[in-house]
Amino acid sequence: MTTPHDVDPLEDAREADDRPDVFPEPAIYGREIDEALIDSDAAKVLRRLSRHGYVAYLVGGGVRDLLLGRRPKDFDVATDASPSEVRRLFRNSRVIGRRFRLVHVLFAGGNVIEVATFRRDPAQRYAAVAPELVDGMELRSDGDPVRLVPLPSEVGGDLLIRNDNIFGEPHEDAIRRDFTINGLFYDLDHGEVIDYVGGMSDLERRVVRMIGEPEVRFREDPVRILRAIKFSARLDLGIDAPVYEAIVHHRCELARAASARVLEEIFRLLRGGAAHRSVYLCWESGVLAEVLPELACFLDDDGPQARRTWGRLLAADAMHRDGALPKDAVVFAAMLLGPILEAVEGRRDVSATFDEFFQPITERLNVPRRMKDRVRLLVLAYQRLSAGRAASVARREVFPDAMRLYALDCVARGDPAPDLPPETPDRPPRARGDRDRRHDRAAGRGSGERRRRRRR
Repeated sequence: MTTPHDVDPLEDAREADDRPDVFPEPAIYGREIDEALIDSDAAKVLRRLSRHGYVAYLVGGGVRDLLLGRRPKDFDVATDASPSEVRRLFRNSRVIGRRFRLVHVLFAGGNVIEVATFRRDPAQRYAAVAPELVDGMELRSDGDPVRLVPLPSEVGGDLLIRNDNIFGEPHEDAIRRDFTINGLFYDLDHGEVIDYVGGMSDLERRVVRMIGEPEVRFREDPVRILRAIKFSARLDLGIDAPVYEAIVHHRCELARAASARVLEEIFRLLRGGAAHRSVYLCWESGVLAEVLPELACFLDDDGPQARRTWGRLLAADAMHRDGALPKDAVVFAAMLLGPILEAVEGRRDVSATFDEFFQPITERLNVPRRMKDRVRLLVLAYQRLSAGRAASVARREVFPDAMRLYALDCVARGDPAPDLPPETPDRPPRARGDRDRRHDRAAGRGSGERRRRRRR
């Protein structure tokens, strides 16, 4: 039986293309990466695609991290196979996404390998220039390698990307990515790094540089501003001067981005082990004033409480290094604790004042109600712990998380951290039981049957 996902509406996109068959020659470096560092399921996906005649590479952050000597969190694959062709090769897969049609190949233990077809921007033009080659590495290019540089685009009008799901070639896929260090491909079969955009030299220089014009690329997708800060902070890389200038100049574009994406990037900044440096870069560049002006104004005062905020972020980074990073709500509360306490100080109804303070944040970033309620509980419990009334919260479900927030603050003050209780797992949604069924009967609802109305 053919399912809707087995039919790809873009299947003929490549056939109707009249682009030339001669493609630019990338810089190809011989670089064997220890296969023990590569996810075995990702290797299976790559090799099965290759055996069936498709081009398939490791791409993106996984390649970047491997080349920096870090163990990647995710292993993504790019291929010239269409989503439906990948789906036919892997029975244990599903096609997802509307803006980006991807294939998730599912393995035991919940491991998911994401497979994307090479894509292109049909309006993108580029020039080929001489690359800055990396000294001391074996160059395996067949001819003279080039570095692709997107040509200047018209900067007027709305550049926000809303759909780029058009199939392309590897070089076209590389230049549509955001930063050069994320535009590298790794050929597992041949042990080669394929570089169309100068990413290898930027890794050697340890710098975050944009593919194309930073001002245009940030207007296409403003969330790239937060991603540039994230990579700089997490990987301890410098930011290329034109990129930093564009961040400062176009930081207000973040208001046009999807709020859910902005909030998720903020959580990634906090949970990546470099929360202090990430928030500092946001504050220094003016980005924080766009996404969290409440916190930016608080830090501008540079008082003792602002310094404690920086201390809590440093403590969170230390917990990350120890493999004990608290949940997102705890670190989010630790970052916002200073301005929240300042807002509720001297107020009788702390909960109402908290809601009044948090409402603009909720509207700006679309913070889920569950997250907002959790932060409120953490702050209320923190106040009791700080007042020496631990017994009043010790039996509550929020206690383990509240103790972690309190511990972060103790470290920020220079005090020893208290012993922490075991962390409680997130509670799954409650299953419907007898109480729910009794409630249904009382409300006149049967088991799946609509109650008939009595005729008059």
